[in-house]
Amino acid sequence: MSFSSFVGIPHVDLGRDRSGADCWGLLRLVYAEDLGITLPSLLEDYATCADHAVIAALMAKHEQAGPWRPVEQIQPYDLLRFRVGRHDAHVAVAVDRRRMLHAHAGRHAVIVPRNTPEWRDRFTGAFRHEAML
Repeated sequence: MSFSSFVGIPHVDLGRDRSGADCWGLLRLVYAEDLGITLPSLLEDYATCADHAVIAALMAKHEQAGPWRPVEQIQPYDLLRFRVGRHDAHVAVAVDRRRMLHAHAGRHAVIVPRNTPEWRDRFTGAFRHEAML
């Protein structure tokens, strides 16, 4: 596992590579580089990271149709979903049961505890890609 190699990637709205990534772009990079799993870019599905309602609807659609399955016990590489405002519109990658890698608006990608005051009450679920089941 090389989660630390993703730390410091700048947050870029709709970014999909190491020069800059939004939260989905970062998840996509980790899955491609570490797991060999190609996730859709979703660039055609939302115009900006501020489209929280649209992003939440996309997440719900993929949760129902796959490839994501809800899990109780968090493992490395699980997708962690968080509420932004009223919508489930932010994702992070589980580093382990307690820590996550994520990129959030205006910041670089970081590894932080899931239970930080900023995120602990906004956690809405953990999901595993069907290729990892």
